[in-house]
Amino acid sequence: MSQLHVINHPMIQHKLSIMRMKETGPKDFRELLKEIAMLMGYEVTRDIPLMDVEIETPICKMMAKKVDGRKMAIVPILRAGIGMVDGLLNLVPVAKVGHIGLYRDEETHNPVVYFCKLPEDIQDRLVILTDPMLATGGSACDAIAMLKERGCNNIRLMCLVAAPDGVARVQAEHPDVDIYVAAVDDHLNSKAYIVPGLGDAGDRIFGTK
Repeated sequence: MSQLHVINHPMIQHKLSIMRMKETGPKDFRELLKEIAMLMGYEVTRDIPLMDVEIETPICKMMAKKVDGRKMAIVPILRAGIGMVDGLLNLVPVAKVGHIGLYRDEETHNPVVYFCKLPEDIQDRLVILTDPMLATGGSACDAIAMLKERGCNNIRLMCLVAAPDGVARVQAEHPDVDIYVAAVDDHLNSKAYIVPGLGDAGDRIFGTK
């Protein structure tokens, strides 16, 4: 069974509370999402591979550790997931970035795929799949399935806010994928929005509503 990691660092919770407020505009929302993604990234990447390199300090030569960033890929689920990419790239600037385009049918609430572009060597990398909202879990499960079809076997799902329904579905369909979130909210409403949530993350990032 995959593990659910709730990252409840005080600064993350503080910033998330501001993001939830309806009066927070797109500029502040984007900046806060980027900041939280970077802070969450410390936990998501806690055990990524290191490599030994020889360096020279002002005193002497030594063997030191560096992140093997070439073994990592960040894959946002468009469009809202792209708001989390820059925060992670601040941690691992040489990571490759792919994109999976999904949107939710407003009547069926099921995800519809419209785009997929991934690094050629995606199957050799730790993949961090990003989407601010884990609601029904449909988009996340479909995106994970697409990655697995391309040979990926080391995937982590990173979201901002989750509903219990979405967590349960991802764990049932993909028990090998760990989930990292800043908060697990109460439930989904009749329109499959997370309650209390923070609204439509994509619209709030890009100011489209």
